[in-house]
Amino acid sequence: ITGEQLQALADECVAYGQQTGKKNWDRDGENVRQSDAVLLVSLKGAQTTGLNCGACGFDRCSELPALRKGVEFDGPICAWRIMDLGIALGSAAKTASIFNADNRIMYRVGVAAKRLGLIEGELVVGIPISATGKSIYFDRGK
Repeated sequence: ITGEQLQALADECVAYGQQTGKKNWDRDGENVRQSDAVLLVSLKGAQTTGLNCGACGFDRCSELPALRKGVEFDGPICAWRIMDLGIALGSAAKTASIFNADNRIMYRVGVAAKRLGLIEGELVVGIPISATGKSIYFDRGK
């Protein structure tokens, strides 16, 4: 996303932090505001793998309860599908870095994007992207 949607996303990050009293939402919101774009990646309608591995906290995939709305994300979700999302995020961040685009995978940005309805999915993560002399996503303070 870019432009007005990017600014709305930044505003939502800051506002959500103020509403909930949670730390660093303002910091991440300002990072979004300074970004050129934000890539949103989500996990939508993920099915279990059928491995019956127990990583989700249940012995069998068939025991995984129906999806419920959470405060920030929905779940429970198969742990292997969440790892798939992590692999996709890492690949996206690496690809951006190959093109010298500074970026950072951000949890808070995903929450704000989900709240605004910018993308569908049970679990959403944002990757802000910037092309400046020094990365705005590190040495950010607390």
